[in-house]
Amino acid sequence: LPQLSVQVLPTRSIYEFGNEQIFVTLTFMTAALPNDLNALGRPLSYLTWSVRSADAKQHSVSLYDSVSSGLAVNSPRQEVEWQEEAMGGLTALSAGTHSQNILGSSGDDHQLDWGYAYAVAPASQSTPATGLAQSLALDFAATGTVQSSKNLRMPRPVSDGNPTLAFAFDLGKVGAASVSRHLMVGYDEIYSILYFRRKLRPYWRRNGATPAVMFQEAERDYPTLVQRCEKFDRELMADMTKAGGEKYAQIAALAYRECVAACGLAADAKGQPLFFTKENTSNGDIATVDVIFPMDPIWVFLSPSLAKASLVPILDYAASDHWKFPNAPHDLGTYPIARGTDDGGEGMPVEESGNMLILCDAIAQAEGNPAFVAKWWPQLTKWAEYLEKYGLDPEEQLCTDDFMGHLAHNANLSVKAILGLAAYGDLCRMRGDMANATKYRNEAKADAAHWIKVTQENGHSRLAFDKANTWSQKYNLVWDRILGLNVFPRGIAKQEVTYYKQVIQPYGVPLDSRTHLTKMDWSLWTATLAENQSDFETLIDPIYRYLNETTARVPMVDSYVTDDIHSDGMHARPVVGGIFIKMLANRRVWRKWASQDRENVGPWDDLPVRPIVTDVVPTSQQTPAIWRYTTILPAANWFRPGFDDSGWKQGPGGFGNAGAHHTDWNTSDIWIRRTVTLPARSLFNLQFLVFHDEDIEIYIDGVLAGKEAGYLTSYDSLEITPEALAHLKPGATITIAAHCHQTIGGQGIDIGIVSVKER
Repeated sequence: LPQLSVQVLPTRSIYEFGNEQIFVTLTFMTAALPNDLNALGRPLSYLTWSVRSADAKQHSVSLYDSVSSGLAVNSPRQEVEWQEEAMGGLTALSAGTHSQNILGSSGDDHQLDWGYAYAVAPASQSTPATGLAQSLALDFAATGTVQSSKNLRMPRPVSDGNPTLAFAFDLGKVGAASVSRHLMVGYDEIYSILYFRRKLRPYWRRNGATPAVMFQEAERDYPTLVQRCEKFDRELMADMTKAGGEKYAQIAALAYRECVAACGLAADAKGQPLFFTKENTSNGDIATVDVIFPMDPIWVFLSPSLAKASLVPILDYAASDHWKFPNAPHDLGTYPIARGTDDGGEGMPVEESGNMLILCDAIAQAEGNPAFVAKWWPQLTKWAEYLEKYGLDPEEQLCTDDFMGHLAHNANLSVKAILGLAAYGDLCRMRGDMANATKYRNEAKADAAHWIKVTQENGHSRLAFDKANTWSQKYNLVWDRILGLNVFPRGIAKQEVTYYKQVIQPYGVPLDSRTHLTKMDWSLWTATLAENQSDFETLIDPIYRYLNETTARVPMVDSYVTDDIHSDGMHARPVVGGIFIKMLANRRVWRKWASQDRENVGPWDDLPVRPIVTDVVPTSQQTPAIWRYTTILPAANWFRPGFDDSGWKQGPGGFGNAGAHHTDWNTSDIWIRRTVTLPARSLFNLQFLVFHDEDIEIYIDGVLAGKEAGYLTSYDSLEITPEALAHLKPGATITIAAHCHQTIGGQGIDIGIVSVKER
């Protein structure tokens, strides 16, 4: 059927199809209601078809929908298994990998390959089938129904015919009255985050719920959720249109579900929500502060509970003995493994310290009190003191626009530091500490006055204090007005907006004078500096035009080139939540929506403490161990105990140029082997202690013992499979073999075995 229209709303996308006989409305709905974390946390979407006759005649109509098992793999080469089961009045089809390496891989552009993808429909209205995609589709086209393929080999790779979960719906004779059917597409991760060695359940599983419970509850709630989503979309679109115009509302609606989907909602040991961002298409980091900062306007506006849940992991980590620095952390690892970056990692000291102080003040203002930050007040104080020393004129360091490289005397970064100090002073005021409130407000105002003196040039401000004939978007200024800090004269923002209108390109304002690249989230912040609707629309109209006209077919981008309609860049990222910052500019509307959050979250569980770790087979950190190794692809049985490795080289671990490296390795792959005798003492809770950059697979006596994709920046634990653990007996002699694959950047591999005792 030809597509007639599409409407994108915050929780729904509505497509209309039709010809002279039949009219079909297909609605994709994700009940991501910000004031209902139970609904938002369910990992499922509803597909609803409404069909009616277009010519006043009756027509026989059937529908077909299929869900690929490819949703459950990282690579189509991976083998999947599938099954059908009854869930009350529902039929559930599911597929997942045969290996089920739960929380065993991480990295950017790395898909979930544990847990199970589901397609679920009311049993009385549907016919289920599992089979190969093309066969199922052809059968439906020929017969109007489906049946499961018999004797289909399982497990099988997704690349072998694409095993598929399918439903057919026979609507019978359809006339002028609309006939509807729906199904649910969902995913059960089982565990969603490895949080400092502790496996966290998805939020919906926090009280022991199973997929059967979740889908039955979701089916029960379906009629009510349809009404609630319609109401939410209608009211939010109306307020966004009033605040920024129709085009702004459309941009924000497009961003809404992408922002939700780019995060994982998990539960801590107390069942409290922890909200983890994934830095898609730009490193895959988890809980990255300079991703949380641009994202959180949507949650400060709609759900302060989720805003808090996004900051708690960073605040707890900064307060722990892991973190030794006076500034705020940058991230906690690579999604979905949050192990911390104890060495400081990708440091953005001024950036992240300012980000955290501003967001903490924004949450306090949304709630009308600073109670949330009380537990971490010493950390906030350290960050304010750091900004006092280094924020006004930042040394050469990275800011959030790290893809542009290091920059000293960054004027926009200085704005963030100044407003971070002012935000800390505002928190002091709310806490009743008027002496420090006055001190930090006066410091911020004095710094702002100095900033004006050293940045002004020909009706705009410079990119950096010492770079003449330059400019940049001063998007950080937006928080001065939103939080009512009033540190900078209002004329500064007005001047900036006037200048941006002069340098605007066909699809938006570039990030700065060095490039035609822009960031959509920052551009919306910059547009929010405008004091009148006309200027705001002038700055966002090119963004709308880009989104509407671009040839790029990726999820909503937040970076692109402003004079290239074919351009695309970083995408599918939570930072698009920053588009909602315009809604914070009206305090009355902000209060209206934030007050609907009645989740009453907290207190959260403490960060898991470090366990007691005892060496069983030491790594090469202290005394280098001798391994056999090769960088040439070995025979297929290279990991088995009896393999002849006498032709391999011999050298001390670790290998590479990172970690405890004692032997150079600079090729794409390395294979290593070592035979060791375990201590005769009692051995308990054994795990690998590894450094790997990048993908690693480890075998013990020829049995796959552990694997993990991505890379580490420090040594960390890796679980040993139950099959391999059976070989680790006191006094046993075992063969450890491993393969590490490298693509780009630093590289290294080192392996030990430790006994871990939780405190």
